[in-house]
Amino acid sequence: MNSWRLSKVVPTFAVAALITCAVTVAQMPGGGGGQTPGQQSPMPGQQTAPTNPQQNFPGTQDYSPQSLVDEAFVRKTLEDNQAQVQMGQLAAEKSSSDDVKKFGEKMVQIHQQLTEQFKPVAQKFGVSEPKDPSKKDKQEIARMQTLSGADFDTAFIQAMMREQQSDLKEFKSEAQASQDPAVQQLAQSDAPVLSEHLQILEQLAQAHNVTVESKN
Repeated sequence: MNSWRLSKVVPTFAVAALITCAVTVAQMPGGGGGQTPGQQSPMPGQQTAPTNPQQNFPGTQDYSPQSLVDEAFVRKTLEDNQAQVQMGQLAAEKSSSDDVKKFGEKMVQIHQQLTEQFKPVAQKFGVSEPKDPSKKDKQEIARMQTLSGADFDTAFIQAMMREQQSDLKEFKSEAQASQDPAVQQLAQSDAPVLSEHLQILEQLAQAHNVTVESKN
């Protein structure tokens, strides 16, 4: 074969080899098909990763604005329960008036029951039961411990009135705004109980000539 014929045959083989390589690459996994570099086609029976990160974690807690409000409500209710239980215990021990003593004992019972009702919801929101009341309530309780007689009764009634007014307002708000069925049910069922306690406190205030500030 002379040099002229060889020069025509070599390019022909080169073109054929390039076509073969192109076909082979196109048939390889990940080759062609419009996939980006590094992206692999799923194996038979293999599921692709979900685009929503929360789909990887069934039951992931909802952190919408209302959910955060519900969580704060549950946390504050548990703290308030601690405060009112301790205040009620003080009244049962220190008050010289039978009606104040009985009301204090009732508060201990009611708010312990309320804490038990809120425990399942607290677990759902990841809220631990507080060991102590809030800092503000602890200061109030410490002040009440130094008092006795009529001074104690006055301080107790005023403190409990503030607690009940604040709690009732928050329970009514949660009953209307909460999107969590369990939280909403608790708020709806307990709001009338708090309202009843507030009325009893108002009667105690009148009986003991205690002036209280209304926050309705």
